[in-house]
Amino acid sequence: MSKLPLIVVLCLSLPALAVELPADPLNSPAWGTIAGRYFKGQPVVFDARVKVTAPASAEDPLDVPVQISAEGLADVEEMLVVADLNPIQKILSYEPLHAAPSLAFRFKVEQSTPIRAAARTRDGVWHLGGVWLSAAGGGCTTPSYGSADPVWQTRLNEVRGRLWPADGHGTQRLRLRVIHPMDTGLAKGIPAFYIDRIVLSDAKGVTLARLNTFEPISENPVLSFDLNGSGAVRVAGGDIQGNQFSAEITP
Repeated sequence: MSKLPLIVVLCLSLPALAVELPADPLNSPAWGTIAGRYFKGQPVVFDARVKVTAPASAEDPLDVPVQISAEGLADVEEMLVVADLNPIQKILSYEPLHAAPSLAFRFKVEQSTPIRAAARTRDGVWHLGGVWLSAAGGGCTTPSYGSADPVWQTRLNEVRGRLWPADGHGTQRLRLRVIHPMDTGLAKGIPAFYIDRIVLSDAKGVTLARLNTFEPISENPVLSFDLNGSGAVRVAGGDIQGNQFSAEITP
């Protein structure tokens, strides 16, 4: 008698392999949702080497300064930042190809929430760090100032930047400011309109870093990068309506 039916039954009865999630040190009510949405089936560890620096309380929910860093980790290929309890959770994703795994930015917050940074290393493991941010809220549903000011239309995607040596080890810091309303689409009568990509490259065309930004990034975004090497940096990017921008920043 053939044993094939028995083999089939045994295969079907095997439980699906699942990655066990670690307990959330921030005790967020949304941790299960965040883990399932962004890290499903992938190994996750909470790691003190991934740091999120933010004010304990948001003075301005439209413009909360945050710095993330995973400089204690080797071989970081991607970084992801989310705010658990924001109506739009994903803030940015970053590939520090020839850059330090660190980034400074500002974002809009709707209510008190954990802010998490996750760094994926070459072995496929996500290393997470985060802090709680207290906020009165309303940042995501408030219209941008630019939406009511026709001046931004003549300056849309205007880029300003500064580049200077970051330390004595061949790295430099780049700070960018791009004129853009960064509308979330959650304010009544104002559709989503935001920058969604920025690419940095050196004078030879080598890509230094890639950044994808999403609706919660603050209006007229200010971003700071720590790049390997020296010399001019070329900036190229665009928004969800197809508008593009470019600039060259020199030391």
